[in-house]
Amino acid sequence: MRTHYCGEINELLIGKIITVCGWVHYRRDLGGVIFLEVRDRTGLVQAVFSPQEQCQALFNLAEEIRKEYVVQLQGEVRSRPEGTENKTLASGAIELSVLSLNILSKAQPLPFYPDEHQTVSEEVRLKYRYLDLRRPEMFSRLKFRTEAIRVMRNFLDNEGFLDIETPILTKATPEGARDYLVPSRTQPGSFFALPQSPQLFKQLLMVAGMDRYYQIARCFRDEDLRADRQPEFTQLDIETSFMKEEAIIQLVETMIRKLFSELLQVELPNPFPRMAYHEAISRFGIDRPDLRNPLELKEISDLVLDVDFKVFAGPANDTEGRVVALRVPEGNERLTRKEIDDYTHFVSLYGAKGLAYIKVNARDQGREGLQSPILKFLPDKVIEDILVRTAANTGDLIFFGADKAKVVNDSLAALRNKLGQDLNLLKSVWEPLWVVDFPMFERDQSNTRWQAVHHPFTAPNTTNVAALEKDPGLCTAHAYDVILNGTELGGGSIRIHTSEMQQTVFRILGIEEEEAQEKFGFLLDALKYGAPLHGGLAIGIDRLVMLMTGATSIRDVIAFPKTQTASCPLTAAPSPVDPLQLRELGIKLNPNAKAP
Repeated sequence: MRTHYCGEINELLIGKIITVCGWVHYRRDLGGVIFLEVRDRTGLVQAVFSPQEQCQALFNLAEEIRKEYVVQLQGEVRSRPEGTENKTLASGAIELSVLSLNILSKAQPLPFYPDEHQTVSEEVRLKYRYLDLRRPEMFSRLKFRTEAIRVMRNFLDNEGFLDIETPILTKATPEGARDYLVPSRTQPGSFFALPQSPQLFKQLLMVAGMDRYYQIARCFRDEDLRADRQPEFTQLDIETSFMKEEAIIQLVETMIRKLFSELLQVELPNPFPRMAYHEAISRFGIDRPDLRNPLELKEISDLVLDVDFKVFAGPANDTEGRVVALRVPEGNERLTRKEIDDYTHFVSLYGAKGLAYIKVNARDQGREGLQSPILKFLPDKVIEDILVRTAANTGDLIFFGADKAKVVNDSLAALRNKLGQDLNLLKSVWEPLWVVDFPMFERDQSNTRWQAVHHPFTAPNTTNVAALEKDPGLCTAHAYDVILNGTELGGGSIRIHTSEMQQTVFRILGIEEEEAQEKFGFLLDALKYGAPLHGGLAIGIDRLVMLMTGATSIRDVIAFPKTQTASCPLTAAPSPVDPLQLRELGIKLNPNAKAP
């Protein structure tokens, strides 16, 4: 139906008769001459209708055309008149003198047009997603996503990996989020679960001797959403046998560098910097720090142990507490009192009870050069020690966090990120990082039981089962996360490959033998029949493409995403089903059940 795409037409085709198909992006009638801009996925081309050049019937047909009609045009490529060129278009030096026109499809007035999306709510854009996807930037992102997956596939194919699919309908296993459940019609009362990841199957593939596996895997998690989360998402899933942690890290790092070099012409550092988990928490309050941001937390608990200011002294003397300072260079000059109050409210969203601060008006004047409501509670030596430790200078502002360590880390990490954005402090474009040496276990919120920091199949940095059970909190894990600009691209680990160690970890997590056998018996059995040392990693493709294309949400790089309430405005899913289907499944709904 066409000989060329619109964006491919240029001066080399002048004098040629060509055929294009596409949507009418814009229509202008200049009193006797009609101009159409016809759009396809590659770009725009201008078509011209004039009674002096075309028959009256063709011109009359062109008068019927409206925006977003689908048309087929045949015409002669010619140069635009001098002074009318459009340098913003690849085809901006030429136009199409139309010889024939075929209206393939008419369009009613649209809820919004592709060039009007900025004034339209996201809910409406998602309801009419097929219109939203007509925008060139949306096509560009999805095309980039395709190219990124191609690069990853080619890289792994060349490294000897096998692309192997794993089941979508599987067994419910605890992996950190709620499962999406699928009732079984053939076995009433039983349910499949949609996989949160292919974790157990890829381990079984290693036991089976597949050695190197990958998959562009669909994963499902029933959890609260945010900009970088969706109930269904896509990850590059990798698993290898007989490769240690260092080799896996190098493999994945090489692939990411290739992606950036080939698709963005950006050379990422070789190697990526590495940071231990505890260092990341200490310096940045978070295990996925954005290294573009120069702000750092400084521990001052030791400086305020004996002060009369209980807001500081209390957490400093609490084994679970923390007191930190965050220096904002020139913050005293750049932040107003209202903005400081706004930041105080901001950290309260993360559990902080307040946000103490000191303004450094004149560094060389001691206490007299400072301004803060808390100064009267702090001795001169403590104040000076804080100024030295934070390297404060005249014009700086120092924020403080004092509370349980989790509250301080969460609130000050969020504050650091917000200050970095608000004050334009980010010093580079791309900052990758490996975070390593994670703790194997952490206490749950009630502090009554251990939980896995990553997942219960991660191998500890010890083979001593007795020592691990004696003090789980001292054990680190063979785990590693790859971070880019403060976003976790993915994480992985060396896996447990013996049944004895796996059962030990289950016991520490409070999963007794009977429950372990019920939920993971197939894995425990497989580990008894000769399992290789193996490990792997998964990278979130949606997050990666979001960062590489400059999008602000993964919804912008997914063709048909869900909203933050895990619903689809386009199809109105989730939705009620026919009562007959429920009867076939043996399910009866609670008439009083309501959405939370």
